[in-house]
Amino acid sequence: MVHVQLTRTSHSHHEAVQRLQASYRAIPAGSPVRLAKRTSNLFRPRASTGQPGLDVSGLTGVLEVDPASRTAEVSGMCTYEDLVAATLPHGLTPLVVPQLKTITLGGAVSGLGIEAASFRNGLPHESVLELDVLTGTGQIVTASPGNDHADLFAGFPNSYGTLGYATRLRIELEPVHSHVTLRHVRFDDLDELCAAVAQIMETRVWDGEAVDYLDGVMFSAAESYLTLGRRTDHDGPASDYTGRQVYYRSIQQRRRDVLTTHDYLWRWDTDWFWCSGGLGAQHPVIRTLWPAKLRRSDVYWKIVALANRFDLENRVEEWRGRPRRERVIQDVEIPLERTAEFLRWFLAHVPIEPVWLCPLRLRGERAWPLYPLKPGQDYVNVGFWSSVPVAAGGRGSETNRAIEEQVDAVCGHKSLYSESFYSRAEFDARYSGEHYALLKQRYDPDRRLLDLYAKAVRRR
Repeated sequence: MVHVQLTRTSHSHHEAVQRLQASYRAIPAGSPVRLAKRTSNLFRPRASTGQPGLDVSGLTGVLEVDPASRTAEVSGMCTYEDLVAATLPHGLTPLVVPQLKTITLGGAVSGLGIEAASFRNGLPHESVLELDVLTGTGQIVTASPGNDHADLFAGFPNSYGTLGYATRLRIELEPVHSHVTLRHVRFDDLDELCAAVAQIMETRVWDGEAVDYLDGVMFSAAESYLTLGRRTDHDGPASDYTGRQVYYRSIQQRRRDVLTTHDYLWRWDTDWFWCSGGLGAQHPVIRTLWPAKLRRSDVYWKIVALANRFDLENRVEEWRGRPRRERVIQDVEIPLERTAEFLRWFLAHVPIEPVWLCPLRLRGERAWPLYPLKPGQDYVNVGFWSSVPVAAGGRGSETNRAIEEQVDAVCGHKSLYSESFYSRAEFDARYSGEHYALLKQRYDPDRRLLDLYAKAVRRR
């Protein structure tokens, strides 16, 4: 068995964990506990604590990659950008690589993540073999499916740091090729698109060709696309969407395409899907002047966070004599058989397009109680990220509340990385509140960490 040592030694990792624990002990009892990190991929506002965050500065690397067993030991705050950079030279990647470079492995496991491999590999936490967690007691425990902390292993996904923070994870990897060839298949009818998704999820084949990656975009009721990716070795030229070209526009313009595996994994990051357009980064002149190294999601996020801090969008709207706007930034999982119905409702009630579509099925039969997707059930993640005008007399949350109601009506689930408006009873019914309370009592008996409802809905 060959182990490839990478950026952190066991000794330096141990020291980093000790610093983390020391910073945890230094936070006064009763004060909120948060990570001290420079980037985030959350979109819910929160109050400032005035307290220093947890020191995670030494927990950002890959400990080792084992090509023989196709596994990696990774620090909890390692970004997927750094993780892929360590595994790809060995012809390996994580089983699911979320779309944005600065998403961390610990964040994707505790807060969920998804991508075009999810129709066959499920969600990132399903490829975790074991993890070390700093719990609310200040202790580090190792959780795996078969040990004394199996309850924490199963309950960690969708806990968002309220049961503890991952310091180390051992994950599975899968082999890839040098390139990914793409087919952009257009559908003029949403029912036909969903039927195609069902067929591909069942057979992993479309029109005689294997499908290794599957996602899509809905531009309108009469124009949607599935993008079918196939791992391949390719010697010729490949497309580059880190320059003047914009990836999501190519979906409408090309039937076939080819990208390096690296560029395919980060195809959405360069323009934050399509959201960079709101910052002018897709305008030909501005794009030429905007340095390529700064065309990436974490840069856009910082710009938007600054604008939100000063409520710039609504200040401009009011100056123009227009209504204030409500942010509608959500990802929801809809059962495949109800997806066309949900999309038609969305088109009729929410003036946002395009919309991202990402099919998924849990990889195995294990239940993950805090985000209770059904094993064996096919879902489509529907992602939409924009804002809509607030109606006269509105509270500024009507559209988000209506979406929550419609997601429930079609038996779907809603991710918690953005704003939520459920009552406590509604929240507990959807996210296994009774089970969560038992985990909270065992791993954070003194309530040092925030409660999940307080973090996700009350925005503390």
